[in-house]
Amino acid sequence: MTTTAPSGTAVPPGAPPSAPPARRFSFREKNAAGRSDGLIFVLPFLLLFAVFLVWPVAHGVWMSFTDSSLALRDTAFVGFANYAEAFGDPDVWSSLGNTLVFTLISCVPLVLVALAMALLVHSGLAGQWAWRLAFFAPYLLPVTVVTLIWTWLYQPDIGFGNQLLGALGMEPVGWLSDESVAMWSIAALTVWWTVGFNFLLYLAALQALPETLDEAAALDGAGAWRRLWSVTLPQLRRTTVLVAMLQVLASLKVFDQIYILTKGGPNGTTRPILEYVYDVGFTGYRLGYASAISYIFFALVIVVSVAQLRFFRQED
Repeated sequence: MTTTAPSGTAVPPGAPPSAPPARRFSFREKNAAGRSDGLIFVLPFLLLFAVFLVWPVAHGVWMSFTDSSLALRDTAFVGFANYAEAFGDPDVWSSLGNTLVFTLISCVPLVLVALAMALLVHSGLAGQWAWRLAFFAPYLLPVTVVTLIWTWLYQPDIGFGNQLLGALGMEPVGWLSDESVAMWSIAALTVWWTVGFNFLLYLAALQALPETLDEAAALDGAGAWRRLWSVTLPQLRRTTVLVAMLQVLASLKVFDQIYILTKGGPNGTTRPILEYVYDVGFTGYRLGYASAISYIFFALVIVVSVAQLRFFRQED
């Protein structure tokens, strides 16, 4: 006796019954299953993101509308009083001005010096590994080590800076005590410390450039400087935009080296906005007011970032 399979074909006696046809999942079902599996994998990140970023930001915004203090347990809602006080606080504007000055005098050399260093290494200079190590190694040092080194260099009596000036017959300089020199001294430290990262970005961009354009320009009789100005630098435009944007944002957030070196002195001429936030919140115990200043500065950083992005896009 024979049986008939679901497809209509005959099945010999004693043969095992055929399995039912596999169910075909629709595209919507497969897509939903993929989304559920993906959600499981990203759920730990989402939890950490919410706990360590979303919640602190939301809590900080709420604190900026209160009179929260480290010295008092009870807090009261004060509305926009903290923001109104911040806009009328001369210390806010002076520290913000110091931050902008530091950004201006540090960003330009951090871009130009990094470009010059990358071009020097890319030119095939002898001892490539030594040059790369010397240019990038300071970036790996922690801020405490960097400030300790430069504190000794800036010593008024035995520091290398004044020793060199004395050897040249010049008067000593108060590198960290002179109001007109202190910010420039901090900018010089910052350039030496952080230029290695920008150097690495430029060097990677140079190594990725095609050599055909430079060779064609050389065959046409263009000299080294003309090839650099007309062939190499235009191809580095996007890298320069990236370096400039990252550097402006990093300089606006300056805090560590200034706080360790001068603590905002002399007479507050080097105090950045973030140090004033620290002083207000953790020295003056006014967390609500410090939060308001922080979010005003945050809005300024967003405006600067958007303006930079629009400017560079228009240039492109």
